[in-house]
Amino acid sequence: MLLIIDNLKFIKRSKLLLVMSYFLFAGSVSAQEIIKDEEKEDVSEEVAELSTQQRKKVDGVAAVVGDYVILDSDIDRQYEMLAASGVSTKDITRCQMFGKLLEDKLLQHHAIQDSITINDAEIRSSVNAQLNAFAQQIGSMDKLVAYYKKESEQQLREEMYELNKSNRMAAMMQQSIVEEIEVTPEEVRQFFNAIPEDERPLFGTELKVAQIVVIPETSDEEKQKVIDRLNEFRSDVLDNGASFTVKATLYSEDTASKPKGGAYTLNRTRPQMVKEFRDVAFSLQEGEVSEPFESDFGYHIILLEKIRGQEYDVRHILLRPKVTKEAISSAREELEMVREKIINKELTFAEAAREVSDEKETKYEGGLLINPETQDYSFELTKMEPELYSQIQNLKQDEVSLIFKDSDRINETKFKILMVTDRTDEHEAEFSKDYLKIKSLALQEKQLNTVEKWQNEKIKETFIKINGEHRECEFNSDWLKKQ
Repeated sequence: MLLIIDNLKFIKRSKLLLVMSYFLFAGSVSAQEIIKDEEKEDVSEEVAELSTQQRKKVDGVAAVVGDYVILDSDIDRQYEMLAASGVSTKDITRCQMFGKLLEDKLLQHHAIQDSITINDAEIRSSVNAQLNAFAQQIGSMDKLVAYYKKESEQQLREEMYELNKSNRMAAMMQQSIVEEIEVTPEEVRQFFNAIPEDERPLFGTELKVAQIVVIPETSDEEKQKVIDRLNEFRSDVLDNGASFTVKATLYSEDTASKPKGGAYTLNRTRPQMVKEFRDVAFSLQEGEVSEPFESDFGYHIILLEKIRGQEYDVRHILLRPKVTKEAISSAREELEMVREKIINKELTFAEAAREVSDEKETKYEGGLLINPETQDYSFELTKMEPELYSQIQNLKQDEVSLIFKDSDRINETKFKILMVTDRTDEHEAEFSKDYLKIKSLALQEKQLNTVEKWQNEKIKETFIKINGEHRECEFNSDWLKKQ
């Protein structure tokens, strides 16, 4: 049963490898290429019959799985990508990495066989969003292209597209295998009882954390200044023929689109950008410039350049009203008074959150933060985000923190206080106390077994050829077809 727990951990690590390949593009995507029908015969039975001299011609081909080729360099690239992302690879053997690639290619091959469809426009939209985010982090698109050693932005986009597409196919195939898998309470009980008492998992210390956020108010005067400025830009474009692109590049406060002259491509079939932005963009005619409008990010004007079916090519300029020093001081003072009332027992933390917090996502839950991974209120201490951990690590239960100055994508300045409302120390798994966690482990084991069964069946009916030193690996599945 310890092996089961280890396997579950490896599943999580494998998922990490899959996720990482969505975002890291340091090498080529030759392993993602599908073998054309007219070439398939050359890499099937004939591979096994190659002479020593002929084998030199295919040097570097680690394996063929159905319609896909895995190169030796692809294994190296997986290590490089993980290392570049800061993930330790010291416990991942080359055979394990190779095995993960075999599994991915088998899933991708049968995704095609089962006619699992990929929305091409959705993939490209995802690529655009990812590239914009990465370019913002690194400084510009040119720097991003140089960082990944690509000849052009288009080459980076195409390689990124192929990686996203292949990984989406594998993920959708795997999801289709396990989507109907469920566990009954009795199966959960049997799973738990089968774990020897001295091997039962330890669940780490968990906390529930609440916060109250106060955001400095923006004055009507500052808002009007921004609206007037945007109207000036709009008039200059419409009346004087000024370049919207140049103005976006010079003045927009949207750092993601600013280097591209404020350009975005929206699709009517998928939510992208905030609702206010989409509603205005989709109401425009080609060449039309919108009136200034407000979103959570500030004030915008939009130019609709072109409509291509469901896709809208737009440019926009974003300006944010300035927050005065007086407003910042006032927000901090308000939160300080609230903090004093909580400490003096005049208000509970939950009451104060519902009364004064400006964070919509948490105020009506008494300020409780939601764990984005589990979608509940508990945070495992060792997996908590470093920033949040640093703010609460010395807090005792029900103790109110000092005031923190913070910021986010929308607000340059905000203030918050935190409280640990509940704490469960590290403990050995208990069936009644930890039922939901144990159920999750039981479900993962059942899904693992289902995927493993599917994989073993598909290996038998799929052309697979493993070359060279990779045949020496010890696989859990019969990739070498010895049985």
